[in-house]
Amino acid sequence: MKILILFILLFHISYVNADEIYNLLKIPNLEIYKLKNNNKIRYLSAKGNFKIGVNKNITCDKVNLNNLNSKFPLIEKNINLYNSSFLNKIKLKYIIFCQNLFISEINTGGIPDNKNRSLILDINFNQKYFERMIHHEIFHMIQNTHTKYFNEDKFSSFNQTSFNYSECSTCSDRLNLDLYENTDGFLTEYSKSIPSEDMAEIFSFLMTDKKTIKDKISKDKILSKKVNFIKSNLAKIDKNIL
Repeated sequence: MKILILFILLFHISYVNADEIYNLLKIPNLEIYKLKNNNKIRYLSAKGNFKIGVNKNITCDKVNLNNLNSKFPLIEKNINLYNSSFLNKIKLKYIIFCQNLFISEINTGGIPDNKNRSLILDINFNQKYFERMIHHEIFHMIQNTHTKYFNEDKFSSFNQTSFNYSECSTCSDRLNLDLYENTDGFLTEYSKSIPSEDMAEIFSFLMTDKKTIKDKISKDKILSKKVNFIKSNLAKIDKNIL
């Protein structure tokens, strides 16, 4: 009898948690993956496929738990580079794991949502760029919450006058994430899409490969200006972030 009561209680708690998660994030089929962390991040995982967005244009598949368990230590190592105070300033509290994430039929590694304090991550994203992708998406949350520090016109002025960004990231064919050998102001082809993606790409390298950044800016004055711009403005939010 006691076992039956305990089972019913646990089922009720699980149901209430799932209900509360949906009320907070408006994403169905989520369950708790891990709650206790030094930086107060709440990790959630998709136990079923979901479609969200005004036109249901964001889709993602349920998580294979074995896959997530194998990748989680790497994810947590990268998220632990941020303290709880900083994460609170950029409005990030929930990280949601799913597989095969698409927005308007375009595959993407992550979708940040400052309004709901959440970041969706595709754990199947190309492993070559996976760690960088995490920080790339976090930068979008940084910029969205601190637009006055990351003025895109000011940032764009560092480029050669002959260069023009695309009108939008999704209407650009500049998609490659490989590091350029000769940077000439840009770390990757994707950096050339729009200013916010350029900044996010630089930030992703600053968080994962400082040696490469140091080497590239020693030979590239434009890139050096961009890096200094990002670092100096990040310091206004948190002096210890880099």
